[in-house]
Amino acid sequence: MPKHEPFDRRRRGLFVAGGALVFTAALRPWRALAQATGGPKLRIGVIGSGHIGGTIGALWVKAGHPVLFSSRHPDELNELVAGLGPLAHAGTVAQAIAFGDALFVAVPYGALPQLGQDYGGVLRGKITLDACNAVAARDGAIADEAERNGVGITSQKYLPGTRLVRALNTLSYRIFAHEANRPDPKLAIPIAGDDPEAVQLAVGLIRDAGFEPVLVGKLADARRFQRGAAGYGQAVTAAELKQKLSITP
Repeated sequence: MPKHEPFDRRRRGLFVAGGALVFTAALRPWRALAQATGGPKLRIGVIGSGHIGGTIGALWVKAGHPVLFSSRHPDELNELVAGLGPLAHAGTVAQAIAFGDALFVAVPYGALPQLGQDYGGVLRGKITLDACNAVAARDGAIADEAERNGVGITSQKYLPGTRLVRALNTLSYRIFAHEANRPDPKLAIPIAGDDPEAVQLAVGLIRDAGFEPVLVGKLADARRFQRGAAGYGQAVTAAELKQKLSITP
């Protein structure tokens, strides 16, 4: 064994310990804020930080959740995160996936296959809220597939292994920004998913954003509130949405 190896081991040990101390110190502000806002908060990675991703992500930051906003050009997000304070961060898609206990995907629907192809391994097992809408003029053939098979089933096909919940896709960002945290009754948000734990987490996040979730059913039922369906574009209360979709109260 080379004589310098014990020293190298000690030096590596010091580096590891030092790194752990720095990481722990970095977490302290988040832990302190979580205690001040009533309990532990989720780290959320936002993939696609345009109008919808930026608006909903900002609402989660204001509720006390650490959020990493991502895009292909993270530098363009500096103004957004600077205005939201220390819980908001900007980074790449890979960084958002690694950061998030849960993910929020709000990209053009035609980008989903490439997203799943590029990041399929690290996306597997992630609770993922999907707000992407298929628009034929923009997204091409995949929009026809979503119309034919249902948007929930189609999203799951292209994001395999994710614990997918369809949510926050039915209204414009302006309505979300204006109606969040309004006095009761809150604005209703239809959701659908096959994974009960993922659905329950989504329920909590939607309430934290200032809305009232309405469970419509499984992913196959998400077609009831995709573009052009009865549940789409409904800026209504939970009771009104349930009535429109014939959901038993």
